[in-house]
Amino acid sequence: MDGVAMFPLGSVLFPYTPLVLRVFEPRYLTMMGRLLDLDEPEFGVVLIERGLEAGGGDQRASVGTMARILQIEAGAADLYVVALGRERITVDSWRQDDPHPVADVSMISPLVWDDALAPLHREAERVVRRLAALASALGEGRWDAGTALSEDPVESSWQLAAIAPLGEYDRFRLLNATSLGGLLRSIIDLCLEEEPVLIARAADARDADEGET
Repeated sequence: MDGVAMFPLGSVLFPYTPLVLRVFEPRYLTMMGRLLDLDEPEFGVVLIERGLEAGGGDQRASVGTMARILQIEAGAADLYVVALGRERITVDSWRQDDPHPVADVSMISPLVWDDALAPLHREAERVVRRLAALASALGEGRWDAGTALSEDPVESSWQLAAIAPLGEYDRFRLLNATSLGGLLRSIIDLCLEEEPVLIARAADARDADEGET
């Protein structure tokens, strides 16, 4: 795909997961206005690895996700955009800003489900929900631990990646998965690595609360 409108962000967008944006920069307001003239408005999202989201000068990841616009609401000087992650993409080259970032991209083949992965999927869901509940108790959860998943196993696997309370570097590793089994295994492994950290922080929080009583 040539000349795709791009929106670099400080967070990873996974396929089949929602994205909510408050758009206020003039260049991105221009981008949204142009996209609304299309029958199927969509843009690419890539992680900003270094630099700022505003004003350019950032270093952008080469793998991202297309986002389909579902809803736009206008504010006094901004837009609220609701989009849904779709296919993963690889950035082949960046073009000159127009005035927003623009890139030529290639689609990444979708991951394929195998019924033999069902036990691994169930284990990933169990671990993710447990960790998400712990993160929520600490006031750090992005998602509710009871968030409903799609009935489609490929979609729900990506949604588990989104729900998992992990840092952006780990989330970007998940976005680069080359197989669904590898994605599910990595979700489990990364969550199990993170769990002792959250347990220790929860213990510290309890100790602090007890010290104040």
